[in-house]
Amino acid sequence: MKKQQSIMSWSWIFMILFFSLAIVDIRFGILGLICMGVPVILALRGGGKVHCAKYCPRGSMLGKFLQKISLNNNLPKFINNKFVKVALLVWMVGMFTISLVMAGGDFTKTAYAIFRMMAMSTVVGIFMGVVFKPRSWCTVCPMGYATGLIDKGQKAKKTQKADSNQNITKKD
Repeated sequence: MKKQQSIMSWSWIFMILFFSLAIVDIRFGILGLICMGVPVILALRGGGKVHCAKYCPRGSMLGKFLQKISLNNNLPKFINNKFVKVALLVWMVGMFTISLVMAGGDFTKTAYAIFRMMAMSTVVGIFMGVVFKPRSWCTVCPMGYATGLIDKGQKAKKTQKADSNQNITKKD
C-alpha cells in the first residue's frame, strides 16, 4: 500500500500561485483571505494549530525552498517569547486594520492591502529562514500564535465547564 503524501509537501504551490496571480492582477490579492481565514476556522472548530502543522502553504514554501540556503542558526531566545509574539500579532492586526480602513471598501485597494500583508510577512519569513532555520517564521507567525490562543481559550472554557459541572454534581 502506497503511503499518502502529506499536503505540506505540496501546499507551497498555493503561495506561488497566489503571488503569481496577484502580480498579474492585484484583485487576486483578495485570495489571501483564505490564508488568513482557514487557520482561524480550523482553530474555532477545535483543530488548534493543525493548519500550521499540516496545511500552511507559507510554512511549506519556506521549508521546501530554504533548506539548501539556510544558515540553520537557532532562533535567538529573545525572539521566541510571548512579548514578541503578542507585539507582532498586535502590530500586524493593527497595520492590516489601518490598511483596510484606508481602502475604504474599494475592492482593488482591499485586495492590494491583503497582498501587501501577505508579501511583507513572506519576505520577513524568507529573511528569517535564510538567517535562522527555514521555518523560523513559523515560531513567531501571528496566525499561528492567534490559533494557539484560540485553542487555549477553548481548552480553558472546557475545563471551566467541566469544573462547574463537577461542583453541581457534588452539591446534589
